[in-house]
Amino acid sequence: MPKEIAQIGAVLGREFAYELIEPVAQRPENELQAALGQLGDAGLLFCRGTAPHASYLFKHALVQDAAYSTLLRGRRQELHARVAAALEQHFSDLVERQPELLAHHLTAAGDTERAVDQWLKAGQHAAARLAYLEAIAHLKRGLGLLHSLPESPVRNGREIELQLALGLCLYPAKGAVEAKPVYMRALELAESSGEPQQRFEALYGVWQSTRDNVSGGIAAASPLSERLLRMAEREGDDGLRLQAHHSGWATWHYAGDPAKTREHAGAGRLLYDPTKHASHRLVYGGHDPGVCAGSHSAHAEWLLGYPEKARASVVEALALAERIAHPFTLSLVFINSSVVYLNRHEPERALRQLEAAEALAAEQRLSLVYEPGMLRGVALLGQGAVDEAIARIREGVARWTRLGRTLFLPYGLAFLAEGLARHGDRAAALATLREGLATADATGEHMWDAELHRVTGTVLLAENKPDEGQAALQQAIRIAQAQQAKSLELRAARDLARLWGEQGRRAGARDLLAPVFGWFTEGFDTADLKEAKTLLDHLA
Repeated sequence: MPKEIAQIGAVLGREFAYELIEPVAQRPENELQAALGQLGDAGLLFCRGTAPHASYLFKHALVQDAAYSTLLRGRRQELHARVAAALEQHFSDLVERQPELLAHHLTAAGDTERAVDQWLKAGQHAAARLAYLEAIAHLKRGLGLLHSLPESPVRNGREIELQLALGLCLYPAKGAVEAKPVYMRALELAESSGEPQQRFEALYGVWQSTRDNVSGGIAAASPLSERLLRMAEREGDDGLRLQAHHSGWATWHYAGDPAKTREHAGAGRLLYDPTKHASHRLVYGGHDPGVCAGSHSAHAEWLLGYPEKARASVVEALALAERIAHPFTLSLVFINSSVVYLNRHEPERALRQLEAAEALAAEQRLSLVYEPGMLRGVALLGQGAVDEAIARIREGVARWTRLGRTLFLPYGLAFLAEGLARHGDRAAALATLREGLATADATGEHMWDAELHRVTGTVLLAENKPDEGQAALQQAIRIAQAQQAKSLELRAARDLARLWGEQGRRAGARDLLAPVFGWFTEGFDTADLKEAKTLLDHLA
């Protein structure tokens, strides 16, 4: 009798309660308590409390393993099935809190179909608590079991749910590289046998992970975003429309069209309701669409020449994220706001936001959407710490590349080149700028093209190549104008006007810079506009 009770206890786990072993053992109360007492007297179990309110702990995990290993396969499955039944019948609250416990016993009992469903519940439960690594482990257990079931529409439906749940967890925890094949598999299944909502979610996941990590990512993501918009219109669902616009603002931002970015973000913000769409942050990319729309609006507004509107959008997005208190959303808005402050030449503010993003990511074990070391280097460059800035940006670029990530690399490479040029290594700066432009061409991420050409122009001028430098600055102006990126046009026009002023072409320099500066209606206390005003005063 004590041996049998030890075996049952081993099936329950290293620690178990009397109230659970009783229905599983199916023995008279006096016999069960006597056997447990003998195991305690033998030093194999430690007992806390008095039955029926007692709990028991195996002296060592090896003792539990030894008892478990003496069970024949059939008996082992029978006992696990009994435990599963007892949990469902008598411990529903425990199963609600720890669904993986029932999943484990159903798996060991050989009840594969129900085990798969329970692992899915366990994964979703962990994901709702933002325990992404735990959720990933549960969902992978479910997928592993699923492959032992015969192929059928029901099996495919289960796999779609598991893959979608897994992709949603992989994206914030591991990044887009690991999430993409999971979403691709979900889309493959959903297109043949899934519901419209599942097809949309899978396509959204493919769009997002494509945008973030592959060669040609932005270019390849654009038609996927268009598909999402068409699908949302066909279904006539405002929630799908919101997320289709989400894909639009997050694609066109990196593609280099801030006007379209602001258009999609504005449409999304009109559709967004923080209560109605609270569940979206658990389905689409693991973050809140309203906060994301505000963050991308800020980027677009700065590029379009509205630095004060950009700052206001950052403040509004931060406030919404703090009210929602959703960790991945907070990390996203922290790091996005750091970029807006960097663009405004406010490195101290940028560093505060970046530190908040890194601390939250470390605490919650999250993957950040931009490489933080690279952005830290950009901030250090803005503070004049050139050598440290170069080292940080180089480390960040190398780390991002090793992870297979490309998003924001052209941005980082432009600042790395600027640091190298300040350090006097102009040949390395030009090589870095060529790499940045090649990366932009390969990925379709053209948001920072004007700056790559502008910095190229300033380095060529420092190399005493005025004709080539002027051509690069003029190209920067043309790109910025085509993108309606007034802030970038101002920078390039300022540098070209400075060159012309040094060459004695003061009237031409004023005629170039004055209309661009005169277009602005706000942000006159920002560094770019102050520099342009000082130069215009000098040229007068």
